[in-house]
Amino acid sequence: MHNQQLNKFKLPENFRGRNAFIVQLWWFVQAIFFNTSPQFLYGFRRFLLRIFGAKIGKKVIIRPSVKVTYPWKISIGDYSWIGDDVVLYSLGEIDIGNNVVISQKSYICSASHDYTKVDFPIFSKRNIIEDDCWLATDVYIAPGVTIGKGVVVGARSSVYKDMPKGWVCYGNPAKPLKKRID
Repeated sequence: MHNQQLNKFKLPENFRGRNAFIVQLWWFVQAIFFNTSPQFLYGFRRFLLRIFGAKIGKKVIIRPSVKVTYPWKISIGDYSWIGDDVVLYSLGEIDIGNNVVISQKSYICSASHDYTKVDFPIFSKRNIIEDDCWLATDVYIAPGVTIGKGVVVGARSSVYKDMPKGWVCYGNPAKPLKKRID
């Protein structure tokens, strides 16, 4: 019995959102210019992301160790911070609001595979992180999850379902524990 037969896998048409040359060019630019830029050159990294199609707001702080799969599928609002070693696995769209902090080593995942099918098809689902959220260190966000306005997600939490606005959430799987502000 075969649970998956990867020889039957097919990437959906235009799944990457750009042709192979642009994808490879971005990975080259990210490795050579983005990741090696001095930490204080936030404007330079915003510029690089924007020329590859990302929508980046005012005064966004993005650390040089951040990994972005496809910048053209990223939107980040004004005054947000993206910390060291964050992965924006943007096979699908990732929308990050204003005044959001995504702390170090967090992983925003917008795609997965359907393990119930033998051809192991890939799919993407938009991630939304609304305004005024804080994802503490090493948080995992699963495909298709929305983090409501003002949510705090505690360190090392894994979020598989939408989190309601204004709550402090924690755990694996993450659950709302208390109101952020009473």
